[in-house]
Amino acid sequence: MYKCRLLFLGLAVLLVHACKQAAVDNHGYVRELSFGPGDESKIIEAMLSMKDSTMLELKAGTYKFDNLSLAQLKHIYIKGAGAEKTILDFSAQSQGGEGMRVTDVKGFKIEGVTLQDSKGDLIKINKCEDVTVSNLRAIWSKSDSTSGGYAIYPVMCKRVLIENCYAQGASDAGIYVGQTDSAIVRSCKAFKNVAGCEIENTSHAQVYDNEFWGNTAGFLVFDLPDLSKRGGFVDAYNNYMHDNNEVNFAKSGSFGNTWGVGNAAPGSGVIVLAASDVNLHHNKIINNNSTAIAVVSGFLIDEKAGEKMNDHYFPIPRNIHIHDNEMQVADSFPPAVYTHHMGKVLVAIEQQLNAQDPSRGKARLPYITWDGITTNILTKGTGVNPDSICVQQKQNNLFVNADGLRIGKPGWHPTTDVTPFQCK
Repeated sequence: MYKCRLLFLGLAVLLVHACKQAAVDNHGYVRELSFGPGDESKIIEAMLSMKDSTMLELKAGTYKFDNLSLAQLKHIYIKGAGAEKTILDFSAQSQGGEGMRVTDVKGFKIEGVTLQDSKGDLIKINKCEDVTVSNLRAIWSKSDSTSGGYAIYPVMCKRVLIENCYAQGASDAGIYVGQTDSAIVRSCKAFKNVAGCEIENTSHAQVYDNEFWGNTAGFLVFDLPDLSKRGGFVDAYNNYMHDNNEVNFAKSGSFGNTWGVGNAAPGSGVIVLAASDVNLHHNKIINNNSTAIAVVSGFLIDEKAGEKMNDHYFPIPRNIHIHDNEMQVADSFPPAVYTHHMGKVLVAIEQQLNAQDPSRGKARLPYITWDGITTNILTKGTGVNPDSICVQQKQNNLFVNADGLRIGKPGWHPTTDVTPFQCK
């Protein structure tokens, strides 16, 4: 009997050890759920009743959903068989603002799936911490104003990583990180969106090794008013932003209003709007045929921007460092620019420069367009470069101060003198 008890205790210890080892082998998740195509109702129920520390596996195939939701959980992992294999199709969606909504989850990871054709955003990750979005495709079949605003959309989060993802067809931004503290976007691709990637009111962001092409604008760093936090300290490098010359198809209203991405002119490589502490370097910015880089203040698009100032918003960009980028543009503006309100402004600046200085001939708009609006308008100062716009580039026809407060008015005189803005 004594030997039997010892044997039983030994087997029990082995069983406990095996269970613990299985949990470790299962990526450290306590629970594992696995479903295949046809299990849509079970998946919806499982997500609504999910417990902490769960890995949800979605096998290869196409799944049809109205919408999906996760909320108030910890340590959750949604794992597909690969972006080309596990397809979540929301094309028959009848309700809900997003295809997938994830709210207040601490430790959320999703990888190896495609999300497609929702009415609103494809995946919105709201008020979450320690987020990883990896090897995910977020696409709309049509790239027009019927698409949702954002394909991959973390907002008001902390510590976000988006890597090896692809976004297409968004009527605002393919990859959008908003009101977030600490974010990395790397090795991603964005095509046929209004904006390829947008970092908005987000602090401590790194954007590198990405390709943004075939959009209206490649890469945007915006700070907008009336939001929960202020952005800053954005480092963007080793990106390839090219051939962003398409029509701006942003929705009217929420996406195309005064402050929205509807202001992005076709042919824009990079736009920095009212953002501070931005470092743009070692990027290839090629054939964005309106302007390679635009640095502008909120005053350029809203004369009342000063009234919106608070701890979360300052309308004038400061501490902008532009250096060691490869930049090229074609010989003419893209056709779409001539019917866009900000595009017409860029055309007018080029025409005014060439009219002022006949020796320019038919030279293109310089690579870097700065609106020339500084904190002097708030402080009544007279400094030439009070906001530390710093440029280290070797190209000719490099820079224009657009004299933005007088565009089209008597005395308007844009200038190409970059000397006060060369880094010391």
